[in-house]
Amino acid sequence: MSLIRRLAELRESEERGILFTAIDGEEAGTNVLVLESGDRVGDGLEHAVAQFDDLIRRGRNRLLTLDDGSKVFAEWYGPPPRLFVYGAVDTAEAMCRGAKLLGWHAIVADARAKFATRERIPSADELIVEWPQEALAQVRPDHQTAIVVLTHDDKFDEPALIGALETEAFYVGALGSRRNQERRRERLLEAGVEEASLERIMGPCGLDVGADTQEETALAILAEILAVRGEREGGFLRDAKKRIHVEVE
Repeated sequence: MSLIRRLAELRESEERGILFTAIDGEEAGTNVLVLESGDRVGDGLEHAVAQFDDLIRRGRNRLLTLDDGSKVFAEWYGPPPRLFVYGAVDTAEAMCRGAKLLGWHAIVADARAKFATRERIPSADELIVEWPQEALAQVRPDHQTAIVVLTHDDKFDEPALIGALETEAFYVGALGSRRNQERRRERLLEAGVEEASLERIMGPCGLDVGADTQEETALAILAEILAVRGEREGGFLRDAKKRIHVEVE
């Protein structure tokens, strides 16, 4: 199958892949497409292809500089990242509106059917009325999924977080005060969650931007999700040591 045809099929199949293109050096002009399924179109660029696992999880284009000084452009293909929110509260709707601006796919779940309605959460791409375990099983979060738990009820919070930590989600966040976070942490430890796993939970979630309203809270959480995905600290740009933009846009 030709490279162009395989690339065209990615939109329909929603597969993820990286197109490696050598832009200089002995292999300049060489193209290799590697898919997450393991399929591959093209030969060569082995040193660049060896970085596939890391690149596919970062979800961004990158300009690679190989050991010999040659450069390879790694172009990321795949469906948009997903935001999975458990808890159909007002902040969930604000987060879905923000996710749409980012081009992300927003999913909201809640066991309470009277909360998880299209009238209350019109911006969600998907609404799921299920308990946390069933909702997570339906969504199947992967390494391009951010999970945020917005409920303030142990019967929802605990199974939602336990289930989230069993996935590859690149972000797991939980709303709540520091006191509630500590109490929740103790309960999760009692439930058998390993302490190292608890370090994955961003709680209280969100960047410290002085958020007060639901919209501001949503913005703070989404900003933190972007920072984690981009492997940034989320501080002031004027104090940042890295480039303002990622390696290549």
